[in-house]
Amino acid sequence: MQASLSPHNTMSDQQLSFPIMEDLSRTNKKSHTTSFATNKVLPIHRWVPWIAGFSSHFVKEAFDKYSHGGIVLDPFAGVGTTLLDSIVEGCDSIGFEINPYAALACRVKTAFNQIDRNQFAIEILNFETFYHQKTGSDYMPISTMPPGFKTRHTFYSRVILRKVLIIQDFMASIRNEIIRDVFRLAFASNMITFSNYSYEPSLSTRISAGKNEIDDFPVGQLIIGKLREMLEDIKWVKTIYSDKNAQATVINDTFFKYQNYLSPESIELIVTSPPYLNNYHYNRNTRPHLYWLNLAHSPKDFKKWEQENLGKYWQTVREKGTINLDLEFSLPNLEEKLAMLRALNPEKGIYGGNGWANYAATYFNDCYKLAKGVKFALKKGGIALVVIGNSILQGMMVETDHYFGQIAESVGLDLIDIQISRKERVGNSIIKSDVRVEKAKKSDKLYEAVVTLRKA
Repeated sequence: MQASLSPHNTMSDQQLSFPIMEDLSRTNKKSHTTSFATNKVLPIHRWVPWIAGFSSHFVKEAFDKYSHGGIVLDPFAGVGTTLLDSIVEGCDSIGFEINPYAALACRVKTAFNQIDRNQFAIEILNFETFYHQKTGSDYMPISTMPPGFKTRHTFYSRVILRKVLIIQDFMASIRNEIIRDVFRLAFASNMITFSNYSYEPSLSTRISAGKNEIDDFPVGQLIIGKLREMLEDIKWVKTIYSDKNAQATVINDTFFKYQNYLSPESIELIVTSPPYLNNYHYNRNTRPHLYWLNLAHSPKDFKKWEQENLGKYWQTVREKGTINLDLEFSLPNLEEKLAMLRALNPEKGIYGGNGWANYAATYFNDCYKLAKGVKFALKKGGIALVVIGNSILQGMMVETDHYFGQIAESVGLDLIDIQISRKERVGNSIIKSDVRVEKAKKSDKLYEAVVTLRKA
């Protein structure tokens, strides 16, 4: 049975209340976790939900300890936590982000100082009028669904699709590019909420997750509430940080092309979190966003991103022959771990240990390229903080943080420390998935660590 929100049950703007704001300064330092969850209530940080990342508080602590005003780099910028906090701290920053949707979020969030608040407020009022007029009439939207966007199940109900296309019509009429992008981000950050899909944590149908489909939803009220939240954040942050002149440069490309964009020894501090060894497919899981924002047009776009992503994906290497480590120096303990993994469950074919060993080997080969990039970019004495999680493949614990530390040492970086920042993180899909064949031991836990490196 489909869930239906009748008009008298729709949410009002007042019901779509804003979370309590917290100062972006150092007044609140109770939390020292790397968990992204704390960003959900922070101005501007909260604009885009993201499956992974680290907290703003963690970045501020990094600035307190290691920054002296030099350029900051995030090779995997995500939705821009490091870049935004760099602006707040008055430091120029550079972020690489291969996913165009995440890169858009970075650019919009770090451009808050360029947004004309009065013009933005007027556009919100214009949108509210436009939306109510068009949805209350027999208006036929000009916009259409993205032609390349195909799903096995109906993504939006007929009623919701019309509302979405009306929103697309209005956004297309906004002449100011940065304000138009703010609207696009407000829509994209909420577009799954009123679809027949959900994150569990990967994108799948609501039905497969045991949820009812959504026949109708107060789409306009939700987007208007989000836009008002963004307007309030801009007003507040501009008032507090109006004297900051730092700039963030967002590069929508893979970090592995760092020599095309960076000068050697130009970076003082790196704060980043590369994709984990958990096969979470960021590009596929933002597929609706990429198509609806006209950032992707065909599966060919995704293939390119998959090939240039750190670690590739299990699906892209599982059917290949044996993929070995391709490092400058031998790491016997890692080689032994991969050999043990490769020998598991051969009767399962591509679902057995060889496919997952290939995946792990390509991941660590890319970690080697990452470490070389870090060494290239850092000034002498510069620091890199790399937040990384361990993994469990075929029931076998893989201490990714320790192996990455050894790889970094092999390229000439000093391994200062490895600290567990979260002793336990959620991820039953990683531990208990049938694809992994074997369940993890009860004693094995998924954790998150901060690997601290220094350029000697």
